[in-house]
Amino acid sequence: MNTGKFAVVTGGSSGIGLELARKFANSGYDVLIASENADQLTNVAGQLGAPGRRVEIHVADLAEQDGVQSLYEAITGLSQPVDVLCVNAGIGVGNAFVDTDLATELKIIDLNCRGAVQLTKLVLKEMVARDSGKLLFTSSIDATMPDPFEAVYGASKAFLRWFGEGLREELKDTGVDVTVLMPGVTETAFFERADMLDTNAGASKHKDDPADAAAAAYDALMAGKDKVVPTIKNKVLAAVAEMLPDPLAPKAHRAMSEPGAGKG
Repeated sequence: MNTGKFAVVTGGSSGIGLELARKFANSGYDVLIASENADQLTNVAGQLGAPGRRVEIHVADLAEQDGVQSLYEAITGLSQPVDVLCVNAGIGVGNAFVDTDLATELKIIDLNCRGAVQLTKLVLKEMVARDSGKLLFTSSIDATMPDPFEAVYGASKAFLRWFGEGLREELKDTGVDVTVLMPGVTETAFFERADMLDTNAGASKHKDDPADAAAAAYDALMAGKDKVVPTIKNKVLAAVAEMLPDPLAPKAHRAMSEPGAGKG
């Protein structure tokens, strides 16, 4: 790798992760993108190069402990300190909890929560030791309310939100900043993969651009902000959700995530 700044982005082969990697590459960073999809990683890596910068890829299933460890070993093998770690990889599944696949939901927890904790622990220790670094956690606007028909996914994003904000307070007297990204409904492959194309959220023609979410995240991270909700629309939705009485918040989310609601 070069001797300039270095950013690591998990889930960097598509969606917000890809746009984050592109933003960092275009801003003078060497970048390592990680995903379990080797073909996607190879295809997008060539799109991210910038003059004088390097793009590395690492194929691993970050829902597995060995996969996270292999990523960390690849990072350390580059002998370049991580200036920014974007903990972005995540999956979801829609439908009623009693009908969804248990193995899939356990993998959601392993990737979105356990893997995020493992990788953060490994990389953060070195950031703190040199008193420098930035962490970005991709949570979701779903973390502002209970999430019927996305119960496990929503809970995992709430975990990431409070994990990130808790770390930020712990690290306030160090040179390490933590920012939480909370995007709304975004134009990515998430809804197809989560089997949610028949929901109002999945069928929406007004999804956000992942590049806009990545740009908002980058600006907030560089400014040292605690969290960022991209777009005015999402800021309003998040504020309303935070203020809704407990019984009403899940009803509001149900309107977006209930299977079949988006068919009409």
